[in-house]
Amino acid sequence: MNNGKGNNKKGPSSKKTGSGAKKPNTSAKATFKKDDSKTGFPKAKPAFDKKPKAPKKPANPDEMRLNKYIANSGVCSRRDADIYIQSGNVKVNGEVVTEMGYKVQLNDVVNFDGSLITPEKKEYVLLNKPKGFTTSKDEDLNSNNVLDLVRGATKAKLQAVGRMDKTTTGLLLFTNDTDMVRKFTIPNQRSSKVYQVSLDKNLKYEDLEKIAAGLTIDGHRVFVEEVSYIEDQPKSEIGIKMKTSNVKVVRSIFEHFKYDVLRVDRVVFAGLTKKNLPRGNWRFLTEQEIINLKNS
Repeated sequence: MNNGKGNNKKGPSSKKTGSGAKKPNTSAKATFKKDDSKTGFPKAKPAFDKKPKAPKKPANPDEMRLNKYIANSGVCSRRDADIYIQSGNVKVNGEVVTEMGYKVQLNDVVNFDGSLITPEKKEYVLLNKPKGFTTSKDEDLNSNNVLDLVRGATKAKLQAVGRMDKTTTGLLLFTNDTDMVRKFTIPNQRSSKVYQVSLDKNLKYEDLEKIAAGLTIDGHRVFVEEVSYIEDQPKSEIGIKMKTSNVKVVRSIFEHFKYDVLRVDRVVFAGLTKKNLPRGNWRFLTEQEIINLKNS
């Protein structure tokens, strides 16, 4: 008679099995086979041998996914880049690419929504330039270059926006954004710059008025937004507001009236000032400042 061991169903122990009852099926005996050597549970089945994974191909440092290339250029996020790609707004070497996951070489020409881009993140660095540094290597082989002052700021390949000789001081913007460089170096730019100019002698009031009215130098019309004596300073200290970022133009205005320019200091550049930026120091622009520059 089966004593009920190994049967998961419980029944009253006082009842006997009737003569007509069927014998319990032997297959209903203990579900687990006893293993006296350990816990009484069956040994685990041996795992199937896993096939070794194929080694990953080393990433090619000279190529990257197109959406990452676009995101690294700073124009938008990867997710937005995918949308532009699917919409047919991205060209690689002159051909429209809509394939997701498409990989480009770093030397490929990528055009995003009508503009040429590079995979380098856009960086914007503002320097308060001291004397003795020039933006041109050709000016004086013995002069230090302004790039030496911002070399530690970023690994991006920066260039100065506009030119400054070694005697000019003040605000100088550096960036790897070629569109920004072009924006602030074209003749018809809209943003204003303010310069403090030191002359070898007092500026005559009649000359001040002539400068304010605008003048023609070497056949080119020069427009001045504002010009004035600097308050509580000698009449040889002049403030002049213009749209040009070319310091040579500023100098030529006063030299046109036979004044020697001793010093030019750019104190405002397209809304950026020297506040909390000592001479010789640099800082990154804030996101809002970058937006303001692009909209100026």
